[in-house]
Amino acid sequence: MIAPRDNPFLERTPLRVTIVPILSTLAGSAMALLPIVATEPIVPPFGLMMLLAWRLLRPEIWPVWAALPLGLADDLLSGHYLGTAMILWTIAFLALEWVDQALRWRDSWIEWGVASVGIVAIGIGSWALSQPGGSHSPVLTILPQTIGAILLFPAILRITAALDNWRLKR
Repeated sequence: MIAPRDNPFLERTPLRVTIVPILSTLAGSAMALLPIVATEPIVPPFGLMMLLAWRLLRPEIWPVWAALPLGLADDLLSGHYLGTAMILWTIAFLALEWVDQALRWRDSWIEWGVASVGIVAIGIGSWALSQPGGSHSPVLTILPQTIGAILLFPAILRITAALDNWRLKR
């Protein structure tokens, strides 16, 4: 019988430490591929929520430029115009860098508030960038998706914390 400490799959490897945040964010972005038929956007942006949760939980794991390739993957998986998530996620990372400098300490309410502002701003930015010429869809069409994302964010943060504990466990 193999003791838990001798099991090579339970050891903390550099690959696991690096790949878990990336794969979980990509899995969140892949949630847009679920076959949900709706006339309005109702599925929360799980890729964005995972990205914000990882960035708020562990700000040191990703440099600011990491938002570009992750945003590209989200654009490709979600079907947004190419570059939408790339630019908006990079702006969010820059804003979070500023928030890290401005706020010396944070609790869960402040993180929820910061993430909520980010979700609303990126939702509005994504709506604005995805309007084809002459389209007049109201910004209120993203309201159910945004409210759902804000209400689900604490659960996403808990999932991210559990993944982080598993990622760093020996």
